[in-house]
Amino acid sequence: MKAIVCPRYGPPEVLQLREVPKPKPKDDEILIKVRAATVTTGDCEIRSFRLAAWIWVPARIAFGITRPRQPILGAEAAGDVVARGGAVTNFAVGDRVFATTGFGLGAYAQYKCMRANASVTRIPDGVSHAEAAGIPTGGLNGLHFVRKCDVRPGEHVLINGAAGSIGMFAVQLAKHRGAEVTGVDRGDKLDMLRSIGADHVIDYQREDFTEGDTRYDVIIDVVGKSPFSGSVNALTEGGRYLLGNPRGWQMLRGVWTSRTGSKKVLFQLAGDGVDDLNALKEMVAAGTVKVVIDRTYPLEQIVEAHRYVEAGHKKGIVVIDIPHDD
Repeated sequence: MKAIVCPRYGPPEVLQLREVPKPKPKDDEILIKVRAATVTTGDCEIRSFRLAAWIWVPARIAFGITRPRQPILGAEAAGDVVARGGAVTNFAVGDRVFATTGFGLGAYAQYKCMRANASVTRIPDGVSHAEAAGIPTGGLNGLHFVRKCDVRPGEHVLINGAAGSIGMFAVQLAKHRGAEVTGVDRGDKLDMLRSIGADHVIDYQREDFTEGDTRYDVIIDVVGKSPFSGSVNALTEGGRYLLGNPRGWQMLRGVWTSRTGSKKVLFQLAGDGVDDLNALKEMVAAGTVKVVIDRTYPLEQIVEAHRYVEAGHKKGIVVIDIPHDD
């Protein structure tokens, strides 16, 4: 089968299109013919291994010390079940499914085996493979952040880095809870934010939201680049500031801030439960949440796709189209 292999950590050019053996499902696994994958910022961070210092060592152990332990990257996949192990009863051949592959990665390939009880679920009618592939990373994190902040009707929520996959979901999920939402991102991405329901938009290249007079009940910093003190000062009393990509020193200051005043600083990674995937897919199917597809690249243009995402151009999701003869 065709797959994209990452033989070493480095720039996008390390990615190579190769022929590799097609996997066979174990007794508790399904074999997915992958139709669509995505390129996330996280994929680029794993490939280049540019990670925050506090997570660098455990991540290196998890993903590989000298080179990627799993050379086929990709954390989001959507496709069709083409085989299943003898113990699998919850999926049938022909089911359209999508999944988050977790530490196992492997979505940049024509076929991927997944345990049937892992974070994999059916795609609803009316949702494309490409849309479904973009749900896990953005959806699970966006949902987690909005829940963790306990966003309530009428509150004013600011989302920094709002035009990426996580921000895209967080904006819409906060709106779904009845919040007034301000999205912060680069100027060329603001129209997209308006299209998914942001009440206000800020171009961070022209305006620092922490220097204005507006106060926010919740600030969700998806990208980890908002000024710490300024963001805390921009909160209302009892406000919540969530760091989606925290640095070590930010976590230490956050603990102190939370203990010494009414404002809370939060940081916690999202899980990958299938129940949350099911809730998200129903919202997408119902039109409550829209998956914005920025660009679609064929598998053989994976280097160009990684360059695009790593440069910060992505609006919503970037899809990788996986080729098959049928």
